[in-house]
Parts: sequence; C-alpha cells; structure tokens
Amino acid sequence: MPRLGFDREGRLRRRDGGCFDPWQWLWQPAPPVPLAAEVSARAALERLAAAGGLRPVPVGVIGPRRASAAQAATARTLGAALARMGLPVLCGGRTGVMEAVAEGVRGAGGLCIGLLPEDDWRAANPHVLPLATGIGKARNVLIAQASRALIAVGGELGTLTEIGFGLHFGKPVWGLDAAPEVPGLRRAASVDEACDALARFLLEPAGPS
Repeated sequence: MPRLGFDREGRLRRRDGGCFDPWQWLWQPAPPVPLAAEVSARAALERLAAAGGLRPVPVGVIGPRRASAAQAATARTLGAALARMGLPVLCGGRTGVMEAVAEGVRGAGGLCIGLLPEDDWRAANPHVLPLATGIGKARNVLIAQASRALIAVGGELGTLTEIGFGLHFGKPVWGLDAAPEVPGLRRAASVDEACDALARFLLEPAGPS
C-alpha cells in the first residue's frame, strides 16, 4: 500500500500523489505535496473519525450465540477498536459474540446495529440499535451483503453461513478465535492484526466496491 500522511489542512494524502475523500471513500487525483510523519492506514482512519469527517460505512462482526469467555473478550476488544476507527458494526443483535462486540462498540462511543431474525425488537441485546427484520435466518444474508467487510470471532453453523455469503458476495472475511475453516477466509492472530488489515483494505487506492 502507498505511504500515507496528512497535509497542513488535515487531509489524508498518499506520498505518491492523491487525496482521500472521506465521504466518498475514494482517492481523488492530486499532486504530491510535503507531508508530516507517515501514518498507518488504521491510524489514518482513527484520525479522520476523531475529526468528524469520515462517512460511516458498516463492518460486520459475526460469531456464535454461545461464546466462550475468551471469544467474548476478543469481541469486546474488537468492537472498541472498530468504534475508534469510525466504523459502525453490523451484527445479529442477540447474545454471545453479538452482545460482546456491541458492548465494546457502545463503550467506545460507537454504533452497533443489530439485525434481528425476529419481528420483535425487544429480543435484542441492550447494546445495539435493533432492527427487527422478521425474516428469520435470511437476515444472515443481509449482514453479509450490507457489510463492507466481515470479521468472525469463533463460530457455529450460523457463522459459517455468514462467512460463506460474505465470500460469495466478494467481501473480505477475517477469522479470529477458532473461526470455521473456510477456503478464502483470512486468518488473523489478534484483533490488532485484523483491524490493521481491514484498514489497509478500506484505504486501498482503488477503494472497496
């Protein structure tokens, strides 16, 4: 990925030329200019989010309803990290990994949207903005399609279907904490590794589709 930095006006630039439009998530043609110290893709997103100019685009976090203590801790850490990057989270809105990631997002001041299979929003965990779809397991397709990328923390059969749909739709999917083995899944050893890779994907010069 090209080297990144901010110019004097606080705009994200590439050292080889190009200025990032944080509302359209696109690189606009621009000549090279002197920049301050280089920043990582993740640090760049965090700075843009803190400045309030980054258009929110959702990232899906998927995982089992019956999460282990380690998976729940990973999900909470992941939720907080995504919130600091200015990325709202889509999840299934229920218990386990879904509740833990939503707790992490909310604690860091972010937004987590829960797409519920039921038609009653009261079935949601207390940390999400609940959307009661009433479409049952088909809501897994919505999560995969609506997310710019997905991160799986552990997983059971429902998680496996979401991973499969995400890959089918051409979305990158990272796996943490014993996520199911699926061809095309990108393994990450830690939350930091997954978030760093996600940020690089989102800020690739061509931009995600």
